[in-house]
Amino acid sequence: MNTTSQSPNTSELLEQAEQDAERIVGLLRMLVAAGLALFFLFTVQPVVNSGHAVLERQWVFALSTMLAYFVLGLATWWTARRGHFSAWVAWPVSAADSLFLVANVWVGMRNVGLSGDAIFVLPAVWLVPIVLAFGVLRGNPKIMALQVGLLVLGLLILVGVDAGSTRGLEDNPIWLFLSLPPNLIRLFMIALAGIVLIVAARRVHALLFRSITEAQRRANLTRYLPSQVVEDLGDSGLAALKTGRRQMAGLIFIDLRGFTTVSQQLRPEQVSELVSDYRSRVSAVVRAQNGIIDKFIGDAVMIVFEGDQAASRCLDCGMGLWKEMQEWSTERRQAGRPALDTGIGLHWGEVFIGVIGDQERLEFSVFGDTVNIAARLENLTRSHEMGMILSADLISAAGEAEQNAKLVSLPPIEVRGRRGTLELLGIPQEHYTSRS
Repeated sequence: MNTTSQSPNTSELLEQAEQDAERIVGLLRMLVAAGLALFFLFTVQPVVNSGHAVLERQWVFALSTMLAYFVLGLATWWTARRGHFSAWVAWPVSAADSLFLVANVWVGMRNVGLSGDAIFVLPAVWLVPIVLAFGVLRGNPKIMALQVGLLVLGLLILVGVDAGSTRGLEDNPIWLFLSLPPNLIRLFMIALAGIVLIVAARRVHALLFRSITEAQRRANLTRYLPSQVVEDLGDSGLAALKTGRRQMAGLIFIDLRGFTTVSQQLRPEQVSELVSDYRSRVSAVVRAQNGIIDKFIGDAVMIVFEGDQAASRCLDCGMGLWKEMQEWSTERRQAGRPALDTGIGLHWGEVFIGVIGDQERLEFSVFGDTVNIAARLENLTRSHEMGMILSADLISAAGEAEQNAKLVSLPPIEVRGRRGTLELLGIPQEHYTSRS
């Protein structure tokens, strides 16, 4: 694939993937060379001691080539590990894999005195699957095609060396399978296997490219959208979120009291530290309940809960926020810093959830009376001297009996567009009541 039009980040990630592949291939080269050398020493050594000159030369040649292949693997592994393996270097190194094998077969033929008819009896030929597997690991179909082409062409040339010189030995059935036609069939099967692996490498490259671009797309979306929303896009994608949907959801508003007054008494860096500490604490509690922080508005936070057990998680989060804020205030007082109280409002009802904007600026938004009521309940905490006020609708949806929640009943309020009144419960500012 052409990467010239891709963003720098995509190119860098693809280059990093190629370096990782070369590092793995280099390591495997060393393992293959070392494994073959050890196996060769343990199995061939007794034969070498017999004094047969051809086998002795073959023994020395085999160990030398294995050592050279180990050095090639070590060089590529070290270079890739250090991050100095350029993309273009993969081409000559991949070609070296194929040419190394072909040269190994040729030297073996010359040493033993075999014609091209018998090259497939040489052990080195059966390194072909390993060399092709190295190409697949790179995930580059063009480099894979180069390796297949060099292997097939090189072996084809060797097959033609003194082809047909086994005539006169037709009485031995084994030579029926060591002649030009069977060898060409073997080469054709190697070529077919190579074509299959080229397709596999192309698919690996496409999947890698798709994974990188998808990860970048999601990373870009998280600049504007909550991470939970991006993770839940699924197959429907962003278009479905732009269409929007109506559903039941839990809403929480939390706001610091007296923040403006306190911030005027602090230096800018102290204000920044205060807000950062506050937001990190709120985020930790919300994250523990898998909630969605819709937005931070100064010292106010709007939190949304949807999906499985949304009402219960919303209630748990509200209680957790109240406890966390109480502990935070205590810590600040003990440290001699100004403490801030909070007001928390919770409600449950139908909302419209969707994403608005364009690719330059997207925004996750929640609309509806439920949002307005939750914000209103947070405002009521001031006049009612409550730390938290929540609706009986949320208690009912969460499956929490009012008497078990140990909450204080408050006067109901009128809600525009709603029949009857909205029953309210709360926790006084000076008390913290945990859920049973």
